[in-house]
Amino acid sequence: MEAVLMLEDGTVFKGKSRGARGETAGEVVFNTSMTGYQEIITDPSYCGQIVAMTFPTIGNYGINKEDFESRRPFLRGFIAREICSNPSNWRSVMSLEQYLLENEIVALEGIDTRALTRHLREKGSMKGIISANGAPPRKLQEILRQTPGISEVNFIPEVTTPEVYSLKNEGPHLVILDLGLKRSIGNSLHQSGCRVTVVPASFAAEDIMELNPDGLVLSNGPGDPRMAAGPIKVIENLAGRVPILGICLGHQVVARAMGGKTYKLKFGHRGANHPVYDYNTGKVYITAQNHGFAVDEESLSGNVKVTQRNINDQTVEGVEVEDMNILSIQYHPEAFPGPVDSKYIFTSFLEKVRSFRG
Repeated sequence: MEAVLMLEDGTVFKGKSRGARGETAGEVVFNTSMTGYQEIITDPSYCGQIVAMTFPTIGNYGINKEDFESRRPFLRGFIAREICSNPSNWRSVMSLEQYLLENEIVALEGIDTRALTRHLREKGSMKGIISANGAPPRKLQEILRQTPGISEVNFIPEVTTPEVYSLKNEGPHLVILDLGLKRSIGNSLHQSGCRVTVVPASFAAEDIMELNPDGLVLSNGPGDPRMAAGPIKVIENLAGRVPILGICLGHQVVARAMGGKTYKLKFGHRGANHPVYDYNTGKVYITAQNHGFAVDEESLSGNVKVTQRNINDQTVEGVEVEDMNILSIQYHPEAFPGPVDSKYIFTSFLEKVRSFRG
């Protein structure tokens, strides 16, 4: 069945429907990863977005039972140049198209994804709509006009855990405030020897302290950090009382709680090959990233120190507030998908936790 992608500036790409029938609208973004489409599709940080993959063939190793990053996919739509119909992998239990259909994800195949990516790089990420039901252009334009922008919606309540859950272990007790947590972050900390408790984003500071944490982690998540008023207040109240690690959206929340500002990037960082320079080690790490907002360095003051920087565009990738035992990074140290260069961040944070405990 024929399908189209219409962008809010009127640009139209024609292709074929490979997922659920119907229409879906959201912010159109691109991801440059060559693998890891299952983890990308189930990353809650894509809530409210239509994801276009730049690698030409997607779905060649199917879908397996182990690599889901959340309880269900939250993205609004999916785009690929070609979606493989005959996957081959010993772990595969279904094709990508089957998964898209089962989860009612509208998907588009067969467009020139290079042209789409170049357009978004030149014009910036923008709203778009995928239609697989033959709706006239005028109707699609009206739907786009009524679709709120990514900074107008608080997506965190949609993606956060509905209840508290734990990963048992004998090590330090870490509480993760779930702003849209990828499961592999919790698993990585658990495998580091920590006892992990994941709590909803609605938890207040004193709710968290009642759990007697040795450290607090603010997870990744979707949308504009300005919408995360509750988590920002949590950090304002707990800074200095417990070691804190912020990841991705959590990093932006930490910066805002420390008096900084954030801003929207033109087309964001989404992929598994972003180089980051670490001032503490003097090394460059290749990182996995997925974010559309960044910390405004000029707004940082006092004891908030920039520790890492993106080599491509010089944006802030890490900050530290040493006297408050706060560490935050813009990228994903768990790296699913992506390189494992930056897993040392978990070790660095656990050193702070153990030092704080005495």
